[in-house]
Amino acid sequence: MRSARPVGLFLSAVAVLLWAYGMTRWQPLTEPLGPWSERLPGNNAYWARDLRFMEIMAVSLGLVLAGRGQLRWGGPAVLLGGCWVAADVAIDRADPIGVDATVLLAVGGCTVLGVVAAIPLWWERRTSSAREPGRPQRERGAPAATDRRVLTGAACVAGVLTLVAAAMESPTDREPELNQGALATAALLVAVAVGAGLAAAPARTRARVVLAAGVTVAALLGAGLVRAVPPGTRLLPEAALGAVLLTGVTLLAWDWPGGRPVWWHHGVAALLALVGPVVFLVATAVPMMIALPIGAAFTSLAGNSPINAADSDLLVSLAGLLAGLGMAVLLARPSIDDRRQLR
Repeated sequence: MRSARPVGLFLSAVAVLLWAYGMTRWQPLTEPLGPWSERLPGNNAYWARDLRFMEIMAVSLGLVLAGRGQLRWGGPAVLLGGCWVAADVAIDRADPIGVDATVLLAVGGCTVLGVVAAIPLWWERRTSSAREPGRPQRERGAPAATDRRVLTGAACVAGVLTLVAAAMESPTDREPELNQGALATAALLVAVAVGAGLAAAPARTRARVVLAAGVTVAALLGAGLVRAVPPGTRLLPEAALGAVLLTGVTLLAWDWPGGRPVWWHHGVAALLALVGPVVFLVATAVPMMIALPIGAAFTSLAGNSPINAADSDLLVSLAGLLAGLGMAVLLARPSIDDRRQLR
């Protein structure tokens, strides 16, 4: 997909702006007034942190999309994401607030994004003269098989993170800012998932473009439905959103032999998309709550008050990332040969 590069860079830039806004406007809303034990926060108290971490993941996924799944883009994207999380913790500890801080973080983040994106762009131009004659045309057209798998995997990760963002809760569940942040982050991740799925397609046909538009609209409506349902009863609409979005990703990214999808393949994918994200989320969240207090470590490093002993400090964004990688193992198989390996 020729538009993958500008679309991916644009979505990464939007993620940077959301991250900066979340750090200076939403994060202060989640921090308690004092360290007294009776005021210690409860479950999901630091929802702004999880939204920011997912926005950082969207920055990296946008770079993967901009690089059309190539390793020279994927490596820096993953490294940038890890460094950005570390920077996020340090900035959170400084407690920035106000319009000036928002602008400063947005400009600084976009500058870092531009520098990181310039490295693989410079490398591509430097090595373009050494490529064989047929290589440039392939890069402008269908991506290589490995690149298609990477793009499909990125779409799966973004799809599962969409569910986590849309279902984000807080101890009170009354913050209007939480609804705004959850919907904005979910919409960004929907765009990344659909864009990566379409970029993984062997050819961008009118049918796939129309399908991409339909999946986007359905997923955005689904995210709104999840937010409209009261907390505690979101499991069913969340599972339905995952089924629609991840099945849509497979329809966009997988081969269509003879110009038509292999419907029974996508039927199996729909079943996996309905059940898989919830299973993976539970399988990753439970060990983190019991044996791996990763969320508590991040809370301490950021200088924030610990979660009270009756609740757990779960880093749901990390659970979403791991669950997305699990779904990528199952669904990032765009070619017929890839899916035959499962038999």
